[in-house]
Amino acid sequence: MARKSLIARERKRAKMVAKYADLRKKLKEEGDWEALDRLPKNSSAVRLHNRCRLTGRPKGYMRQFGLCRVKFREMALNGKIPGITKASW
Repeated sequence: MARKSLIARERKRAKMVAKYADLRKKLKEEGDWEALDRLPKNSSAVRLHNRCRLTGRPKGYMRQFGLCRVKFREMALNGKIPGITKASW
């Protein structure tokens, strides 16, 4: 489990990105780089990092499911992810 502060920081960044998305888009279209530079750094979508929704683990993230590989495997074996079965041949 990731530290609570790191998970909270990512949520805070995600809110800030959503808040400033329209303004950033408008400023980029106008080419007003100075005004864009005055916006908070965390309002840039580039600063977001994908994390597991259950544990907050940053590595081994599976984008399609929003989970890390460890939790994905646990949930798949327990049948909690529809359409996912263990391969056997």
